[in-house]
Amino acid sequence: MKKILSFVLAVSMALSLAACGSSTTGADTETDAATTAEETTAVTAAKTAAETTSAMVGQTYEIGVCIYKFDDNFMTLYREELERYLEEDLAEKTGAVFNVSVQDSKNDQTEQTNQIQNYITAGVDVLIINLVQSSAAQTVVDMCKAADIPVVFINREPDVFVLESWDKACYVGADARQSGTYQGELILATSNKGDINGDGIVKYIMVQGDPENIDAQYRTEYSIKALEDDGMEVELLDMQRGNWDQAMGQEIVSNALTLYGNDIEVVFCNNDGMALGAKQAIEAAGRVINEDIYLVGVDALEEVVGYIGENKFTGTVFNDYLNQSGTAANVAIQLINGEAVENNYPVDYVMITSDNAKTYLDDAKLKQQEALK
Repeated sequence: MKKILSFVLAVSMALSLAACGSSTTGADTETDAATTAEETTAVTAAKTAAETTSAMVGQTYEIGVCIYKFDDNFMTLYREELERYLEEDLAEKTGAVFNVSVQDSKNDQTEQTNQIQNYITAGVDVLIINLVQSSAAQTVVDMCKAADIPVVFINREPDVFVLESWDKACYVGADARQSGTYQGELILATSNKGDINGDGIVKYIMVQGDPENIDAQYRTEYSIKALEDDGMEVELLDMQRGNWDQAMGQEIVSNALTLYGNDIEVVFCNNDGMALGAKQAIEAAGRVINEDIYLVGVDALEEVVGYIGENKFTGTVFNDYLNQSGTAANVAIQLINGEAVENNYPVDYVMITSDNAKTYLDDAKLKQQEALK
């Protein structure tokens, strides 16, 4: 892209940000499926992209990114790694310059749609979108298709028919059903399978992220399905919406502990942010995690993994932001180069227990480094 595009983009984004200031705001893991997922992660995408990057040397490309909200713990890790991977690793690999502009959609779909339109007007080469609402995916694809700007959806999966509606739209992310299943398996791996008082029933509370989000729906459903499929009887004591927020997770679990007391044996949280809040509430109530109550989350935030290693947290599920962000970046390059892409690039979750808590992140980083060789 010409340097003039960088200027237009900068002006457009400045206007957009000024406007923002005044707005309001798995599946069962069979061997063949796991193999297919592994083959389409960052390693494969990087090798494919590297084959056609010689023409990119000395070129400058504009990449627009929208994140549903910046103050989400997991998406902060994701976006920071995405920027770093594009601007450092892939810039060195391809000899190109990638100007990455990242917008905070503030959990407002209207705001995000306006940001996308601004990127389109500026003429970016590719868009990477973490949707506020998955239901907006078709509108986004229609906008991008009209402007002939490829789009990579991340983290929140659109319906398959949306992805099939244009050959320059795709999704990179993990199957939330797998993460829910792994949460259930973490409880089944305890000495009493979650039935702490031995009455034959696992009594639990569920702290949901956003009931309208497909990840929250699947994690909620499949965590309990794993217990039931193993023959365990379960009883839901309470389920509340925590909006992926730590403070809300603390409030919800604190209230539940006041209402249900020692009847609560397991606390399921759709993400680690809310689980950290739940941990605070549990400790304030005088309960002891892994002795008289269990706690599981999703994302494998560094703080949570540390607690797992200290036996102060039952387990979590690594939502692999390293391979997801790397794959998203590599696929974006393929689209920039006019290559055909798949509709879906799955990246497996990893179950984190006390056995692998100290090594999982190093292993993930090593795999990502191998993708660049």
